[in-house]
Amino acid sequence: MAAELTEKDIELMRRELDYRRLELRPKLIEAVKEARAFGDLSENFEYKSAKQEKNRNDSRCRYLENLIKNARIIPDRPAPAGAVSLYDKVTLYVEDDDEEITVQIVTTVRQDALKGLISKESPVGKAVLGRRVGERVTIQVNDSYSYDAVIRAVEPGEDTGEAPLRSY
Repeated sequence: MAAELTEKDIELMRRELDYRRLELRPKLIEAVKEARAFGDLSENFEYKSAKQEKNRNDSRCRYLENLIKNARIIPDRPAPAGAVSLYDKVTLYVEDDDEEITVQIVTTVRQDALKGLISKESPVGKAVLGRRVGERVTIQVNDSYSYDAVIRAVEPGEDTGEAPLRSY
């Protein structure tokens, strides 16, 4: 299944890929060569560590290349004006907990729940996208658990590029 990404997501991925290929990879290859020169590879921690870091970088490059190659480009503002769309900040009142939470809806590659960046494909994201202030939404967490929330506010947002790409 192709990931739904914005042009900005693709741009950030290409930028990271260029950095990893053109700047980081040569440094990591040099570190492997230097560590190999220390001698016995079977007990050479520096060599194993440098090789592992190089492999991690190569793996991240393959991951980013694959995401870019298979991406389905979506517009930044797919919902009509006044409705929740990508990058909007949404204030929800969770009735069961009697509390308000504010989240920003982002693409999956940029989500970070601890910072309030919620994927559009998460239960909360799916429930609020396209909805308006005052609407009650049911957030279906799994087959046996759901809860209701009321959209209290929607602050229009845009992709400023501040939300970094998820590492994995």
